[in-house]
Amino acid sequence: MPGPEADSVEERTADGGSRSSIAAYAQLVRVPNLFTAPPDVILGAALLSAAGLEPRPASVAGLAVASVLLYAGGTTLNDAFDAPVDARERPERPVPSGRVSRDSAFTIGFGLLLLGIVGAFVATGGPGAVVAGLIAAAIVAYDGALKGTSAGFLAMGTTRGLNVVLGTTAAGFVVLELALATVVVPAAVVVYIAAVTSMAARETEGGNRGAVGVAIGGVVAALVVLAWYLASVRPTPFGTVAAVAFAGAFVRWVGRPLRSAYADPVPGTVGPAVGACVLGLVLLDAAFAAAAGPGWAVAAGVFLAPAVVLSRAFDVT
Repeated sequence: MPGPEADSVEERTADGGSRSSIAAYAQLVRVPNLFTAPPDVILGAALLSAAGLEPRPASVAGLAVASVLLYAGGTTLNDAFDAPVDARERPERPVPSGRVSRDSAFTIGFGLLLLGIVGAFVATGGPGAVVAGLIAAAIVAYDGALKGTSAGFLAMGTTRGLNVVLGTTAAGFVVLELALATVVVPAAVVVYIAAVTSMAARETEGGNRGAVGVAIGGVVAALVVLAWYLASVRPTPFGTVAAVAFAGAFVRWVGRPLRSAYADPVPGTVGPAVGACVLGLVLLDAAFAAAAGPGWAVAAGVFLAPAVVLSRAFDVT
């Protein structure tokens, strides 16, 4: 019969296994990245506000939760589809390491996508559910057949652009009913994320300076659209200051790692550049949202703090 000491060992083992399992699932969903999804939705709602429409706070909150579920489903399916490749290139990930089974990852991933669509429907009804469904379709297309192709990079960018569009359903309108400027902003997010995804696809390679250059081009394109949008909307002086401040923070945040990656394009520099660009989207969202007022910018930008804290414990890429 095991004595008290053996019982203690068993308890510690069970507790350690539980913590290991939680960590595996947190890694699977890229828990730091989840905090980059709500700022997209907040930006979409801010675009409504800047256009003179009134987004409902409860709807914005519900859509933000739905966006997190969709993002978590996307990252989970990413690892499920990539398991054979990750077994060679990233064996430490939860699925190839055996901490999460591939079947479980598929089940959880598709389940999270479904919950995201349902959550969007609860928040705004049909418009939200339709956009969430389009996001889910783009996610599956990227994670499945399109990954590694030019169409795949665009599909990934489209998921984030549609995430901004999801926020525009907070007032019961779809993006086609809004002004041109409100359509162009999500497009800028599409281009930026597509460019970053192109760089990420070659993260494990060496000598991929061209891919880093594409990501830099995505940053420049986003800033050009930001300048155009601010000139079109003509925000208040406080809104302009907030937009410039967040844009400057965005450039500083992504500029240094991108410069290092371009100078020496190896996995050790490209990986951090990808991570910085993913988290940097929060600052870009905040800069655009500032056109509706500093409060919108802060509401989006505050999500960077938990993302950065969690990125110290969990990988972003």
